[in-house]
Amino acid sequence: MLRDAILAKTEADFRAAAARIADLTIRTPLLPAPAMPDREIRLKAENLQTSGAFKIRCAANIIGQLPDAVLRGGIVTASAGNFAPALALAGAARGIRLTCHVPANAAAVKLAALERLGVAVVPHEFAEWWRIMETRDAGDPSALFLHPVCEPEGIVGNGTVALEIVEQWPEVDTIVVPFGGGGFVSGVAAAMRAAGTGARVLACELDAAAPLSAALAAGHPVPFERTATFANGAGKQSALEVMWPLLRDLIDGVVVVSEAEALAAFRSLALDSHLIVEAQSAIAYAAARSPELAGHKVAAILSGGNIDRAALIAALAE
Repeated sequence: MLRDAILAKTEADFRAAAARIADLTIRTPLLPAPAMPDREIRLKAENLQTSGAFKIRCAANIIGQLPDAVLRGGIVTASAGNFAPALALAGAARGIRLTCHVPANAAAVKLAALERLGVAVVPHEFAEWWRIMETRDAGDPSALFLHPVCEPEGIVGNGTVALEIVEQWPEVDTIVVPFGGGGFVSGVAAAMRAAGTGARVLACELDAAAPLSAALAAGHPVPFERTATFANGAGKQSALEVMWPLLRDLIDGVVVVSEAEALAAFRSLALDSHLIVEAQSAIAYAAARSPELAGHKVAAILSGGNIDRAALIAALAE
């Protein structure tokens, strides 16, 4: 069971992962955010990672532990954009053949990155892409399917960012992590638990795309009908069943923000902090600025910076 495998990981496991991925990643800075009178916020700039997003931590830790014989038949994944380029970078020296199934509304900048890296791209309408995410069935049994969210060693790789935050800011009491499928926030929460820091780990999401909040309210994953925002397209999504026990038992809560709050955070990151990020990163910063986190020392993880030029211009112009 995924939950038991992750909860069994020790601080030594996360430190071993950090050493394993060191040649492919950088130790990203933890930057001060513009001052607020009732809290301190620092920004973990994973948008500056070697692949432009935290996913290189995940991919490098997975690939680094797979033998060549397993990789010979190729790798298949389903990704909205950041995991597949990270897999391609992590596996470049080993000549890995990679196919990526993407939602039709994936960001053009991410699709262009896949093409530059020689990844075979297969687009799908959102519902079919989400079916692959839920079932791991991409129609190619000869290739190894690597899931962007729920590979155990990927989750451990994600958790390496938490070790850096604690070393950079021992006084941190809250870490805010964007929620996509749950692999990132679970890895951070598992690493913090293993390190015994006591800091809270909170997921965050938009009110228009809040499958985790819906699952927490219902006590189990339920379908959530997303509406289109600057952060995502429309479509039905739920928390992944395989991730639910881990999310339920590890994270300390979820902060929900509006699109207006996320857009304001996005503009502040660009204009005040000089950081270009993708929408999920802005959601994390918006959550860190929310009223419920007053009085805390908050690290907001800026998960990535791979944003389309048109989306960047539109978000700054509104």
